[in-house]
Amino acid sequence: MRTPLDKTLRGKLEKTVEKARDIVEVAVTEALTRLGIGEGNAPNYLSEVERKLRTRLRAHGRQLGDVLNRDSGKQETELLVNEMAYEHWHRMLFARFLEQSDLLMYDQYTQVTLKECFELAEEEPDIKDGWELAGQLAQKMLPQIFRADSPVFDVKLSINHVQALEELIANLHPDTFQASDALGWCYQFWQNKKKKQVNESGVKIGAKELSPVTQLFTEPYMVSFLLDNALGAWWAKRRLTQDDLATATSEQELRELASIPGVPLEYLRFVQNEDTGVDSENKVNRWSCAAGDFDKWPDDLNEFKTLDPCCGSGHFLVAKFLMLVPIRMDLEGLTAKEAIDKVLAQNIHGLELDQRCIELAAFALALEAWRYPGAAGYRQLPELQLACSGMSITEAQKEWKDLAKDDEELQGAIKWMQQTFKDAPTLGSLIDPKKVLKEGQPLPWMVLEKRLIDKADKGSEAQTIVQGLAKTAELLVENYDWVVTNVPYLTRKKMNDKLTSFCDSNYLHSKQDLARAC
Repeated sequence: MRTPLDKTLRGKLEKTVEKARDIVEVAVTEALTRLGIGEGNAPNYLSEVERKLRTRLRAHGRQLGDVLNRDSGKQETELLVNEMAYEHWHRMLFARFLEQSDLLMYDQYTQVTLKECFELAEEEPDIKDGWELAGQLAQKMLPQIFRADSPVFDVKLSINHVQALEELIANLHPDTFQASDALGWCYQFWQNKKKKQVNESGVKIGAKELSPVTQLFTEPYMVSFLLDNALGAWWAKRRLTQDDLATATSEQELRELASIPGVPLEYLRFVQNEDTGVDSENKVNRWSCAAGDFDKWPDDLNEFKTLDPCCGSGHFLVAKFLMLVPIRMDLEGLTAKEAIDKVLAQNIHGLELDQRCIELAAFALALEAWRYPGAAGYRQLPELQLACSGMSITEAQKEWKDLAKDDEELQGAIKWMQQTFKDAPTLGSLIDPKKVLKEGQPLPWMVLEKRLIDKADKGSEAQTIVQGLAKTAELLVENYDWVVTNVPYLTRKKMNDKLTSFCDSNYLHSKQDLARAC
């Protein structure tokens, strides 16, 4: 079983990620400035290819939420810089995680090391070095994380800055890439700078500030305690006999009886209750799980649905995955590969306000699935049940409306989506589509996806957004047996008007902290 990072390695990782963010943000800003992304007019020196790239990047920035001044033509670049910096750094970082787990694949059957990437790069005229090739291989392996049609990777960063980033990754200790919580800490450390800036500014917290300010990585022991005393308790009920509960001399004895390889139940708690039974003279002190036995959960794990509505970098998702796979192997007689596919497809669902968190969570799940013992390494996985609940539809809806002319049903679906998800970047998984669905109404996101899949240009922002929103809506309307998360803590006095108004309207008795609404 993989162990958490020790304090020394965690400290080095924190310094590395913080330094990397500074370097890559400078590199991205320089590249975007040269392309004139924020200016009203394209620089005269740009080639035709660069002009087209500039147009795509500006459109992508607006989709992210950067504002265009239609009078001057100038456009904000803050959110585009943030995304590009994150994507470029994490493509390199994820490549290293894969390589250190012997999972970096040149093709479907050929695993390569970083050293071999450098050798292969010498034969590729358009690839600078082994790091660039490794990043491209990681991107190809992780299409749900790094969009092949995204314009952000068409921007080449300064070689000096790229080499500085490569050196940072190369200097990380190999044990960092094997730790159970390293990926989760990566995102928290990435947000350190922004979180400090927002807190010091005193601004009211809205869409731009919410993710960094409320990001708080959950310590592994907290995750284990919560899961052991819920899923672990459900499992213990199936493992322990009445005789076990009556004769055990300690909690530890019961944990050992209930545990299986991969599910140690270290934090599962029991209490002892006096049970008189039929004969009041023969009293028995019988054990039971302190948190209950969750007997309303389905017995068939094919029907068991869990959700983390604020999944962050996927810590709870991965922990549930690592419990459910061995449980399903034991309970259903499945192979590791079969259990992994079922758990990913049926049991684990996640939503998150920040698209970058969803990417991290997806990578964390994929990495654990590929390196799970007996799972045969890299392969195509089932579609992950994850979605970004904070996608903006501001720009995409304009293209949708152009494509919906003379189609009343599509126009109605667009109007419904606009009204329901207009504040998604702020409200995220607090949105409840079921509240505004009329009985018998065709699901608007299904109408939108079905009609626009053919009408919109393949890979366009409009098509990408509608596919993402359809997945989000699908997860939001589902019913779940178990919702477990680390809620975002934000007091009322720090919320912006949009958040306070929503909490007043929907959570009158718990409006003093955002955590109570989740």
